[in-house]
Amino acid sequence: MTKKDLYYKSITIKVGSNVLTRPDGNLDLERIEHLTAQISELHKLGIRVILVSSGAVAAGRSIVANKNAKDPVSERQLLSSVGQVKLVNIYSQLFGNRGLTCSQVLVTKQDFSTREHYLNMKNCLSVLLENKIVPIINENDAVSVTALMFTDNDELAGMVASMMGTEALFILSNVDGIFTGMPGEPGAELVPLIKEGEDDLEKYISTTKSNFGRGGMLTKCRVAQKTADSGVAVHIANGTCDNIILDLAQNPVEVKHTRFEPDSPKPAIKKWMAYADGFAKAEVKVNEGARDALTGAKARSLLLAGVISFSGDFKKGDLLRIRDHNGGVIGIGRAQYEKNVAERHLEDRRYKPLVHYDYLFIYPEVH
Repeated sequence: MTKKDLYYKSITIKVGSNVLTRPDGNLDLERIEHLTAQISELHKLGIRVILVSSGAVAAGRSIVANKNAKDPVSERQLLSSVGQVKLVNIYSQLFGNRGLTCSQVLVTKQDFSTREHYLNMKNCLSVLLENKIVPIINENDAVSVTALMFTDNDELAGMVASMMGTEALFILSNVDGIFTGMPGEPGAELVPLIKEGEDDLEKYISTTKSNFGRGGMLTKCRVAQKTADSGVAVHIANGTCDNIILDLAQNPVEVKHTRFEPDSPKPAIKKWMAYADGFAKAEVKVNEGARDALTGAKARSLLLAGVISFSGDFKKGDLLRIRDHNGGVIGIGRAQYEKNVAERHLEDRRYKPLVHYDYLFIYPEVH
């Protein structure tokens, strides 16, 4: 296999804990070794690979025999803090055996809260890749605040893939992809392709939660769609299948899985804003006409004429969550001026937009 044989030249790979662990809850070292062997082969062919890996809590369980934690959050902090050391040491040894160096990057959702943090993290990963080092990323569960935790590592991986502009995101779990029901149940069929602009994800997915970490199947699907909307092809596949990474990298069309068709790449500022909803300082409710304009095919700015009301205070540069007249969230944007200026000019139809379309992100599912 040569670089010319490969479909993608840069890939973010997310490996779930249900791939990395055995039925008894302990790490599956044989599986991890096989995954690192595939990543090593891609890396040596010049493919940029970023690994987002779960498994720290599972690793911690094998070390801490008698847990003394007062609540589930404390237990998770305990196990992840101890387990992360073991997990990264395993990766370091396995990559080292193949002549590669890996690094550990622990992040929290707060690290994506401002453009400054975002760009600093992007620079860190860029430097690692330029020096031929494999970044291994995980959420820093030991210090993450529950209210600001990632839904799961799928969300983290989507943010990283979008931020770094990798051509593809491979989300590896223990099922073949997105099904129309619970995998294995009668009538549940694999969905091979979800096209760009698809706005009715519920028709593919059972309302019953799957065993996908902290999030359900619908959450996983929405993360994939948001990432694809930023211009990254997303593949949800079975990480327990031999050579799954190499097969997806070489010829994804022939692999049994679900692919999300990517939209055209978005500007860097919009990639950040796509995942910044949790950091909005205030909310603005818009009327039906403004909603139709903002969600239409042509890029539009949010004018004060379309504003019904504000909720919360904001300053110039703050992020605003945008709701329609029915209360549904349709997007997020950066304010061009502070709230008291906006309120003073509400009746002035010629005043500059509250949110310029260059700094406005409309969620793909509301188009």
